[in-house]
Amino acid sequence: MERLGTGIGWRPEIADAVEHLPGIDWVEAVAENLCPGHLPDSLLRLRERGVTVIPHGVSLGLGGADRPDADRLTALAERAEALGAPLVTEHIAFVRAGGPLTASPLLEAGHLLPVPRTRDALDVLCENIRIAQDALPVPLAVENIAALLAWPGEEMTEGQFLYELADRTGVRLLIDVANLHTNHVNRGEDPAKALAELPVEAIAYVHVAGGVERDGVWHDSHAHPVPAPVLDILTDLASRVSPPGVLLERDDNFPEAAELERELTSIRGALEKGRGRGRAHVVPPTTAPQAQAPQASAPQAPAPQAPAPTAPAPARQRLALAQAALLSALVAGTPVPEGFDRVRLGVQARALGAKRADVVAKVAPELPEILGVAYRPAFLAYAHMHPMTGGYRRDALDFAGQLLLSGGPENAEVRRELRAWWLERSGPAPRSARPAVRLARATRRVLLRR
Repeated sequence: MERLGTGIGWRPEIADAVEHLPGIDWVEAVAENLCPGHLPDSLLRLRERGVTVIPHGVSLGLGGADRPDADRLTALAERAEALGAPLVTEHIAFVRAGGPLTASPLLEAGHLLPVPRTRDALDVLCENIRIAQDALPVPLAVENIAALLAWPGEEMTEGQFLYELADRTGVRLLIDVANLHTNHVNRGEDPAKALAELPVEAIAYVHVAGGVERDGVWHDSHAHPVPAPVLDILTDLASRVSPPGVLLERDDNFPEAAELERELTSIRGALEKGRGRGRAHVVPPTTAPQAQAPQASAPQAPAPQAPAPTAPAPARQRLALAQAALLSALVAGTPVPEGFDRVRLGVQARALGAKRADVVAKVAPELPEILGVAYRPAFLAYAHMHPMTGGYRRDALDFAGQLLLSGGPENAEVRRELRAWWLERSGPAPRSARPAVRLARATRRVLLRR
């Protein structure tokens, strides 16, 4: 497996700092934020210097009940080719639910949500990953995610789930040690046990990031310094295997370059400390981890020439119904599905609303400028009643349209400015977004009469 070395997440806000940080061997960029024909100059300069650039996808929803969208796969493949990337990465998560499989509205989470560690979910995930692997020009690695809530009735630990996934598909793993720490705090899961059960030989690289405790739970914010417990998990991992690459993630609240450099130094120190401990606890590649219950034991790997089984339709149907019920409870206020922690689900729902407000403020910065301090409470009130159905830019337009239709804002000058902003941007929308189209047309008719 290709050795990557030490890397950092490339973001426009810290592009200049990243270019000048010493010892950066590679960077990772969010795939959906890149246009293959118009790559940022900073990334082009890094590539010219021989710095590897890997696209990191966030919207495929490989853990969802639906098969991966062909257009999204094509877009990810184009970015990999434009960057000359040795691999691409995505998440073991679902990001949308509903639609034809459940005969219900398609809802967007705007966030990475955990899949249940069940046989149904594993079967579906394995098939989805095979579809993605066939469509991509380079190898795929998938990342374990952080979770604020746990699914009832899970049949496997995280380590067992990842072991079987890699065993059945040959997919590489992107192990996020900060997410292991998050799941330790929020779900009581032992990071050392997860590492002991992992197929460490499948690791493509490792993520390291910071977080914060809020509402009684740990939030994987990527906006705070890396805490000592996360570095300890990295040290434990490095004592078991030498990871091909390690990357620092920072997505918000960006510090000065000197602080980023100190964090990278701490990461290198944690790796060196782990190497000094040796690798006495590596799981042998030919030995599957032992399950805690009969239904969770790992099966023997199929012969390489055997045809890959597909997920049975009933498994997709059951997973679709379960994911739609959970997401609807999180974003549409429907009843909490049986077996979920109501308090924790409320924390997750508030976190999703806050993230929507933050991201909409980034993709449409004019809205908080126009509305001032009223932006956030107004958006959260809107989000509570209106689930996201078409991405964040559509969300920004829908929010402004609904606010205007409801008679707000009260200040006439602010209202005129918001109206002008909305009219300027409310052009044609995809035919698939018919509810949004109807809203746009209705709002335009009302506004043009005023």
